[in-house]
Formats: sequence, structure tokens, C-alpha cells
Amino acid sequence: MLSNRRRFLAGAALTLAAPALIRPARADQPVPPLGEDGLHKPDWIVETFKDMHDDLAEANAEGKRLLVLVEQRGCIYCTRMHEHVYTDDRIAQMLRDDFMVVQMNLFGNVPVTDFDGVEMDERDMMNRWSVVFTPTMLFMPETIPESGTAAQNAVMVMPGAFERGTTRLMLQWVLERGYEGDEHFQHYVARNLNPGN
Repeated sequence: MLSNRRRFLAGAALTLAAPALIRPARADQPVPPLGEDGLHKPDWIVETFKDMHDDLAEANAEGKRLLVLVEQRGCIYCTRMHEHVYTDDRIAQMLRDDFMVVQMNLFGNVPVTDFDGVEMDERDMMNRWSVVFTPTMLFMPETIPESGTAAQNAVMVMPGAFERGTTRLMLQWVLERGYEGDEHFQHYVARNLNPGN
């Protein structure tokens, strides 16, 4: 009985410790400052006219993937991502080198032009795209769509805050075009976070 208890406790300890074992080491990227709109402004955010067609063309010209990052002032989950996830060296490097990240404000009033030519303020466009959580990451396709909204054309949408491992693997999965294959993203995460299984 005692040995069964010890095995159970040892297994429970390993289960609880596992996330710490797979979590990358603490990064040394600085936490970005807040802009006038109350959103974090890391150096990998690209300021554009928020025209989806032009932004995708620019990302393609630079050999990058277009990523729309939706946030809002006072969002504790956005802050957590900027303080604990995006500061990871590998994640920050991918966002800087492999993605063109355009930031949108869930309740902003900056004009956005969708792929189908419709122009609205950010807050109205986020309603059109059915974005209700912050942060939300919308990964755009590589080819410019002939019709539809950004949300309809996104190859992957990541709503909410996630830990470093899942976020890094989502970026990697998009870069590898995992969405074109048969493997579900959750299986990809499990395989890559636990390569021995």
C-alpha cells in the first residue's frame, strides 16, 4: 500500500512538474511600452494603413506571413502575453523575422479595409470578423483572396492567451503550413512538446 502511494505521489509530482520542464528558459526580451491607445508596442509590430490586401502583398514581398493581432486596452491576457510569452527569445525572433504583425484594437476607430474592399473602423471590423476575445491572432493565407473577409480567409485563428510552448508551436505550425495537412494542431503540439511519446 505504501509503495503504491509513493508511486502515485511521484507520478503526481512529475505531472505537476512537466509544464515547467517543457517551458523554455526565461527570456531576456524587454516588456514593450504601452502606446497612446493603451496597447503594448513591441518592435515587431508593423504600422500600416490596415488595408488587408496591401498588407498581405507587403508581407509576401518580404517573404513573411501576415498575422493580425487583435488586442484591447486593459486586457490582462494581452498583458500576460506581452510580459511572459512574447518575451521568449524564440517567439520574439519568429515574430520579428518570419511574420508581419499588424495590431488591431478591438474597440479602436482606425479605418480597416478588408480583402473584399469593405472599409470600417476597427471596432466595427472586429464585429464583422466575429472577434470577441483578446488577444486573438488571425493568420492570413499566402495568396491574396479574391473575395471574403480576413476572418473567412484566415488559415488559423488563435483566440485567447496561451503559454509559450503552444504559442511557439502555433507560429511554427503556420510557417510549416501544418493547416494543409491531416495532422490536427493539438496532435502537433502533443508530438512536439513530448517528442518521446
